[in-house]
Amino acid sequence: MATSFDSPKALLGAVGTPLGTTDWITITQDQIDKFAEATLDNQWIHVDVERATAGPFGAPIAHGYLTMSLASHFLSRLVHVSNISMGINYGTEKVRFPAPVRVGSKLRGSGEIVEAKEVPGGVQATTRITIEIEGGDKPAAVVDAVSRYLS
Repeated sequence: MATSFDSPKALLGAVGTPLGTTDWITITQDQIDKFAEATLDNQWIHVDVERATAGPFGAPIAHGYLTMSLASHFLSRLVHVSNISMGINYGTEKVRFPAPVRVGSKLRGSGEIVEAKEVPGGVQATTRITIEIEGGDKPAAVVDAVSRYLS
């Protein structure tokens, strides 16, 4: 369940607030193939199942940018801000990919607001989203996602 804020200004006092953890999602070969097609990144470690299974990761792996793009999905399940005209994905500050995501892996996100400041028309918040791999020692990704919540 998302952590709710009654207005963008409520985010200003929420720096350091843990936002909980999402449900698990499973990464499929179909998702990886569609991402490869959409981004024109058809490297064999992603799309050639037979070769990737014999390769260094023992299975096809998701693109790092596919994993990063899931931050948007997880963020929408971690944070809800009321009384806004719109929310905008403003970008990222820092992204790291400590561990590969093998096809069939289960992922979930957890979050923490690491910065919030007023900007013209609303509040800009940076949320650190850690994307965890079920049973993994390291996260798949750590994404500092920047969002603007406009009044």
